[in-house]
Amino acid sequence: MEAKQETLALEALTPAGLERRAGDPDVTAPGLALAGYTARVVDGRMWVFGETEMTYLSTLDPAEASARLGVLFGFDVPAVFVSKGLDVPEYFLAAASANDVPVLRSPKSTKEVYQLLKSFLELQLAPRTTLHGSLASVYGVGLLFMGESGVGKSECVLDLVERGHRLVADDLVIVTRHGNDVIMGQGHELQGHHMEIRGVGIIDVSALFGVRAIRQQKRIEVLVHLELWDQDGDYSRTGLEEDMREVLGVPIPRVTVPLNPGKNVTVIAEVVAMNHLLKFSGVNSAARFDRKLRQYLEQDYE
Repeated sequence: MEAKQETLALEALTPAGLERRAGDPDVTAPGLALAGYTARVVDGRMWVFGETEMTYLSTLDPAEASARLGVLFGFDVPAVFVSKGLDVPEYFLAAASANDVPVLRSPKSTKEVYQLLKSFLELQLAPRTTLHGSLASVYGVGLLFMGESGVGKSECVLDLVERGHRLVADDLVIVTRHGNDVIMGQGHELQGHHMEIRGVGIIDVSALFGVRAIRQQKRIEVLVHLELWDQDGDYSRTGLEEDMREVLGVPIPRVTVPLNPGKNVTVIAEVVAMNHLLKFSGVNSAARFDRKLRQYLEQDYE
């Protein structure tokens, strides 16, 4: 919990167990488990002892309280937090130490401890993966360019940066799912905002174009698949049918752009972003054109 030590002003009351790992983003209070009902205790979850829990323990005989805590700490408890800077009795610390459970105290209110811990754990334990591609923010839309190595993903994004758009990550994109339907992408901390341009080498986009040319992270909203032109390929001509691909269980629209000499991929990428913004605002140009055409044909036949 070193990452949250300063924010929560944490004080370690027991030296043992600080290396234990949490696998559950939820944080809970012991609740009825303190009264002896442990059937619903979930392993791997952190607990917060607030004023209610500590006051209840003070009403028990120390031996009884120690025995109940011993049962609780026998479960897989990564850590216990005590809020409001409350006094922690020795039997509490002894029961925790006997089970190698770290006890951390914070002067923050119980509500603040819950809020800060839960948001932190949800981010740290979120499903994640890595994808090979280049991520850019184009008119505020996160476009993840994908395709075979050498197809021109980095060059396309570099051209977008030169036109005023922003680079998020090149080559290796770390992808994380936030909540149920938000996919975020960012670069590796060692990679920063460097790009490999074949024939030129490694360049630092921030140094060349300034801090306005980069972003630390961006939501991935459209997958742009670049591939060499195949005359037998099945490419969308109207845009009525939407190709979706799942990333960490979240469906994301995918646009396949065939490449041939003279094609301005940068402008096409900008159009993809603007078209996505239109759809987001409720305007589907392809569907509207199709509807008008059908209405015209129906009137003509009448």
